[in-house]
Amino acid sequence: MKLRKMKRGDTGTVEDFATSDPQYRQKLLRMGLTRNAEFTVVRKAPFGGPIEIEVKGFRLVLRSNEADVLDVKQK
Repeated sequence: MKLRKMKRGDTGTVEDFATSDPQYRQKLLRMGLTRNAEFTVVRKAPFGGPIEIEVKGFRLVLRSNEADVLDVKQK
């Protein structure tokens, strides 16, 4: 499942990354988006805009193309 398909208030975990770019993958890991990291969708902008999530005690805003790289599992 993709992060952008989740709704406000949904929780999930990061399952995998849909990118082969090692630099971009490292960027996501540095932001706390490691495998099995639990998160909650805080806000979603309309029309495919940014998505705000809470992960590991802080809030993170991802552009829609960044969110599409994450394969997630909804709880």
